[in-house]
Amino acid sequence: MSDWKFLNQKRANELDRTVPPQYWSTAADGFNGVFRFMLGGAPIRCVASDGGGWQHVSASIERESKPPTWSDMCKIKDLFWEPEDVVVQFHPKKSQYVNSHPGCLHLWRCIDGREFPTPPSYMVGLK
Repeated sequence: MSDWKFLNQKRANELDRTVPPQYWSTAADGFNGVFRFMLGGAPIRCVASDGGGWQHVSASIERESKPPTWSDMCKIKDLFWEPEDVVVQFHPKKSQYVNSHPGCLHLWRCIDGREFPTPPSYMVGLK
């Protein structure tokens, strides 16, 4: 279940001098902002944004080049979105690949009003 009470307390703001001022935010900025918190003993930095029909969260471990684990990404998904929201990690075409940080992973949620297609659950595994 999303936890905006927690996330709003973890927003980078004017008191956080490790984040450039253009990334500071308040609850009034909604989904947009930089969020810093501990997860499994690791300092996590998430950059969240919405626009163009998508919500997006990039997640990385501060001062590390290794990416967050699958378990970390599941917890991050739960912090930003509801349990029944479809959120994906994409593997784009090689020609469109961008890698600005080797340890950064991205979560995307389509919010343009369409139901995002997913495979039937039996194709994923047995319940």
